[in-house]
Order: sequence, then structure tokens, then C-alpha cells
Amino acid sequence: MAIIDPFKDGLGRGWKVFGGRHAGAQPLPERISCDVAIVGSGAGAGITAELLTQAGLDVLLIEEGPLKTSSDFHQLEREAYPQLYQESAGRKTADKAINILQGRCVGGSTTVNWTSSFRTPDDTLAYWQQHFGLKDCTLEALAPWFAQAERRLGIGPWLAPPNENNELLKRGADRLGIRAATIQRNVKGCWNLGSCGLGCPTNAKQSMLVTTIPAALERGARLLVETRAQAFEHDGSKVRWLDCVPVATDGSAASDRTVRVSAKHYVVAGGAINSPGLLLRSKAPDPHNRLGHRSFLHPVVASAAVFDQRVEGWAGAPQTIYSDHFLGVDPIDGPIGYKLEAPPIHPTVFATTMAGFGLEQTRQLKQFPHTHALLALLRDGFHPQSPGGRVRLRDDRTPLLDYPLTAFVMDGARRALLSMAELQFAAGAREVIPTHELARSYRSWDEAKREIAALPMKPQLTRVFSAHAMGGCGFAGEAKLGVVQPNGQHWQLENLSVHDGSLFPTSVGANPQLSIYGIVNRLASGLTHRLTGRTVSLA
Repeated sequence: MAIIDPFKDGLGRGWKVFGGRHAGAQPLPERISCDVAIVGSGAGAGITAELLTQAGLDVLLIEEGPLKTSSDFHQLEREAYPQLYQESAGRKTADKAINILQGRCVGGSTTVNWTSSFRTPDDTLAYWQQHFGLKDCTLEALAPWFAQAERRLGIGPWLAPPNENNELLKRGADRLGIRAATIQRNVKGCWNLGSCGLGCPTNAKQSMLVTTIPAALERGARLLVETRAQAFEHDGSKVRWLDCVPVATDGSAASDRTVRVSAKHYVVAGGAINSPGLLLRSKAPDPHNRLGHRSFLHPVVASAAVFDQRVEGWAGAPQTIYSDHFLGVDPIDGPIGYKLEAPPIHPTVFATTMAGFGLEQTRQLKQFPHTHALLALLRDGFHPQSPGGRVRLRDDRTPLLDYPLTAFVMDGARRALLSMAELQFAAGAREVIPTHELARSYRSWDEAKREIAALPMKPQLTRVFSAHAMGGCGFAGEAKLGVVQPNGQHWQLENLSVHDGSLFPTSVGANPQLSIYGIVNRLASGLTHRLTGRTVSLA
């Protein structure tokens, strides 16, 4: 079956893409004027661009990463990580205790995520209403915005049988009497390849790369690629312009040129970490010292297990089964809860996530086809001992996240490792290996329970990673509680808005992509109406 690459066709019809070395890209101009400049091209940026261009506004998108399309996606880790991820998928917190996976390409993290789609949980919204004055963040108020995003992006139940990796989560949960359910995915005509994290080679994943960004370009939007938004120039109440610089595919400076962008309004949607980083570089007003604070990750711990049968965790839809059982054991502001999912397993990410080296790593890799994995997303940000991290700037002005793994968080990590081991043995595992430097391979639940309970839960001993950066530019009903207003507009800079996951004042407690789509859909529709008086909705 022939696979149509929308960018090849679009560029041939005259889509306006500048910068980088992608075929069809044009040299960067020195000065650009537009109605709205959007920093980023991921979940928040794509939704915003589609709505603004519907109203006839002249939109410019500025993306730091390269333009890579389905023609470039070969299901190879060695190509995908350096080309499509921040810092080659090696971005880390300041103490290097947490590895952070974030997209860095046109489409942002939507190009490389695993398609899991959840509406923002009701208890999370209730917490935001109570603690951050977000009175309109209710299930009822957001429902139509989520529904529009779900229709636009093909979000629905995954009807094919789960692969064995996910089936084992369901099997173990059923045997323990724990509820497990099917995850909704944003795909159309999925080939069930299992390479979502390496870029979808068939365009089945309804990411921003194949939906909203092409729609905006078709309506005349311009796209700068391999171009970093460096800093805003402002007078304390209004942005005057945005300076951008060309970068190479590895993020290093490509030249000493500066591209100056003048717009009536600016939307920051570079994702958590990068968005607060841009505002910090710009010395944006921050009278209440909120900028960059309360940055969250859903810290993740994982547990591998070996089964007699082949699991082949690299094949088939990556995440289709989940369990929220351990999010509901305690109140949301009690001991940290966690969501269980079954991640895809590919050789490089497996080898770099598991502890051990030499003969032990050789032994693990020999069992790779029989290996299953679970992960636990820790719901951070709802307890005083889980305040998240803080984005600051390195000496070279790039953003860096300080995220201390507190004893409170690590207590949740230990409970999660125990829960996953119990479930895996219940599913029939012959051995379980927690991702901890001092853990061994355990052959029974009794052994695992005893040994995991005694492990020192310390940063860098416990392997922790994340693909869910959130917060840092939180929205709130009062200026003293957040960086931006409930409508996404910056509290101090009147012509600047934030439209991405950095808005969230806590973690979501679920994979955040649909939360970004739904909430930004409402904010971008409101912005479009304020700028033009027109009412628009996602196509």
C-alpha cells in the first residue's frame, strides 16, 4: 500500500517552510511580521495554529527541531533518538537522577509518543479548582473541548487484541482482582507495528505532524524549522518582538544570524522545561516568583519480568492496557499514587534503562524476546512533600530542570516496584527484575517482596525516567498563584499566552497529551475570538 507523505505533497504545492536542510525548506528571512507567532509545533502549538488560521490570521510557527516526516521514519532507534528527541533522548535532571524523553521535531512529543489518550481525571481538576482558583476547570465545562479534540485526532478505543506485553498486565491484574482497562489511542488505520516512539512510518498516528500542522500550512501559515526562539524583547507589559536563532539538528548554534519576529500576539508552546526556559531567558515579569517552579514529571519506575513464552514487547500497539487501581488507594493529597502501564520494549532503551552491565546485561539481553515490562507513573504535585522541580538556566542559557526525588516520592517508587512485581508473578513470570542498581533477579513473589522492601530507595540507585514534563508556567485564578491567567494569557505581558503542558499546576495523573489538546482547544478558541471576534472549532 502506498503511503502518502503530506509534507512532500504540501511542499510541492508551495507550503512555506523555512530553515533547516529538509528538502523544500527555504533560507531563513532576517525579519518576519505576522499576526501570531507560536513557539513550538507540538500538542498545544498545533491545536492553536489550526484554530487561528481558520479565522484567517497570519500565523508563524517556530520549531527548534527538524522537519522529519513518514518518509524519514525507518523504525530504527539509532536514527530516531538523535533526530526526534531533546538531547538525543538523553535529557536529564540537574542531578542526572531522572532521564526525560521529550520530542524535538515538527510535531513535538506528539510525533514520538505512544498514543495513550486520557481526559484529565476529575480528582485532578477538583484539586486545581480548590487550590489554584481554576473555577472553570470542571469535567462538564471541558467535556465539549475534549470531544472536539477526540473527533479531530481520531481518539477512540483500541479494538484489536492487546499484544502479549499488555495482555500480561491484564492477566496479572485479573488474577489479583485489580481493575485494568483499555487505553484510548489517537490512530487511524494503525498497522500495529509497535514503533510509535520512533516516528510513525504509516501516518496512522494522528499527531500534529499529520493533522493540525498540515492544516495550518495549507491555510498559509509559515513554519520555521531548526530555529530556536531565543528571547522576547518587552517593556514589562507588552512583548515588542522575539529574537530567534538558527540551530543545527543537534541543537548547537548553526550561525550567528538572528531572525527578528514581530507579531501582534505571541503564544509560547515549546513544552514544559523549554517554555519556562524561554521566559526566563527573556526576563519575563515574575513578581510572585512562580516562573519555572512547580515543574512535574510523573516520575516513572519500571519492572521487567521474564516469561516462558515469547513476549516480543517491541511488536504491536505499545500501550493498550492500564490500571488506575493504585491511584485510588489513598486520597489524591495522601501518599503518592501511581498508574500502571506496559511500555514498548526496544533494545537500546531497554539496555539503557535496566541496571547491570557485562555478563548480567548479556544475560538480560539474551532473554529479550521473553521479556515483559511494566511502568508506574507517580502522580506528583498534590502533597506538600511533592512540590516538583524548578527550571533554571545553565551558563549557556539553555534550560535545566532541578527535580529532587524526595523521600515521599521514593516511598511511592518502592510501593510501585512491589505492586508491579506482585502483578508480574501473578501473571506467570519466572523472574522479575526491578530497575534498581542493587536489585537482583527474583524468582518468587516472596523473595521479591522481602528484597524490594530492603532496597535503598535513593536517586541514581533507583532508575527513574519520565516522558511527561508538565508545569513551570502554571495557570491560576490569581496572579500570586501562577504565571498565566485561566485563559492562558500571561499575567503581566498582555500580548503573550502559554498553550502547552507547562500550564498545569500539578501533574495530570494520566498521560497528558489529551489534557493538552482539550484545554488548549478551549484557550486557543478564546484567543482567536479575542483577536478576531470569530468563533472557530477544530475541523
